[in-house]
Amino acid sequence: MTNIFYYLTFGMVAFIFIVFIFMLFGWRWFMKRMVKQMGKIILTDSYQENIAELMPGLRHMGIQNMLENSLRAESGDVLHRPLGSSKKWPHLDPITFIPAQTTPFPIDGEEDVDVEVTIGPQAKKPMKIKIPLMISGMAYGIALSEEVRLSLAQAANNVGTAINSGEGAVLPEEIDIGGKYILQFSKTAWSKEEALIKQADMIEVKLGQGALFGTGGKISPKNLTGRARELMGLKENEDAVIYDNFVENQTLDDLKELVDELRSLTGGVPIGAKMGAGGKIEEDIDHLIYIGVDYIAVDGGQAATLGAPPILSDDVGIPTLHAIVRAVNHLEKRNMKGKISLVASGGLLVPGHFLKVLALGADAVYIGSAMLFAVSHPQSLNALPFEPPTQVVWNQGKFKDQFKIEVGVKSAEKFLTASTEEMKMALRAMGKRSLTELSKRDLVSYDELTAKMVGIPFSFEPWDEKQKGDI
Repeated sequence: MTNIFYYLTFGMVAFIFIVFIFMLFGWRWFMKRMVKQMGKIILTDSYQENIAELMPGLRHMGIQNMLENSLRAESGDVLHRPLGSSKKWPHLDPITFIPAQTTPFPIDGEEDVDVEVTIGPQAKKPMKIKIPLMISGMAYGIALSEEVRLSLAQAANNVGTAINSGEGAVLPEEIDIGGKYILQFSKTAWSKEEALIKQADMIEVKLGQGALFGTGGKISPKNLTGRARELMGLKENEDAVIYDNFVENQTLDDLKELVDELRSLTGGVPIGAKMGAGGKIEEDIDHLIYIGVDYIAVDGGQAATLGAPPILSDDVGIPTLHAIVRAVNHLEKRNMKGKISLVASGGLLVPGHFLKVLALGADAVYIGSAMLFAVSHPQSLNALPFEPPTQVVWNQGKFKDQFKIEVGVKSAEKFLTASTEEMKMALRAMGKRSLTELSKRDLVSYDELTAKMVGIPFSFEPWDEKQKGDI
């Protein structure tokens, strides 16, 4: 037995010594032979059979296009890409704020800045929120888990803002939390109870959104499980159906009648409409003015959702920047600016984006994707590195059961608070004591085309009073 132990020990020591010697001296020889062999293959194989063909092939095709076409070839189904378009849309980054340094001067850092907002000022019961940031409609069941929805609702209440229900089931606990609640009135059979409608602080008639526009769809029982099905009134094997229209042969008069009915049922809370931004946005706004809305939520082309066909996300609609500028200009033309509120959304991810669309004339901002990554911080680490972080927040996500509500509340609340404080800091740097003092006059752009398109000075040219008067 002693001899066996001796030989085993000796053998292990010898093996370790050989590995050490190889690592010390042999790895250079091994690496050189491997590189030489690989180099010979790459540099002598014909292009058609050369592995390096991937380089020009992927440059031509693009990794994402190759991936998505492979998935199409595999499934034969319409793709549903999460989190919206990945193309580079014209956006807000070339726009910058004008600081106050000589006269006027910056506002003292200890002085508070008023960022309260009123949505639907002409409604009988306008909705007032303490910050201009609201949580966008991200549906329970269809998209988000119960734990994530409750976290977002509590965070919204804690900072004094509103949360939108989205087009999924409505959790009674969300309303019980006591914050400002926006009920999305969607093209569905659920969430239409009169008692529910009367509890809302605002109603949003969903005509479309930036990633899917006005299209409907079906969600199978396999992709919609749990308590959400019960709250939506679905039978065991019944699909959840989102219709393309509210009624057959729908007309603008049907929508006008709907808006009037909702206004009557609620006793006068703001009734608005959400739409994806399209090339005929002025015509769309005229139609919304006709049906009598108190606010318009414009969702630009960069908007995201749980999953949408890439052709709708990438190739339909117009950029958020273009949409907001055109919407503001048209509301002014119709003498409705300040009467009908404008809510901006779609690709607005950081405090600079939020404040810029407010300077361009939006009254408030919906935040969607950024809130998902904020509320799941640091819990997204539960999914990484082998699954995407969104598997923590989706209702069908593999890690949804590990989501802790109290952590989600703190993360979402801190994100909203930090974003608001950054916006206040920028306002102080511009010499503003209130969000109402902010306007397009406080902007320039280092991109000449953006400057011309938005109607602000090009930063390479001297500022003068004539420019100031033209804005």
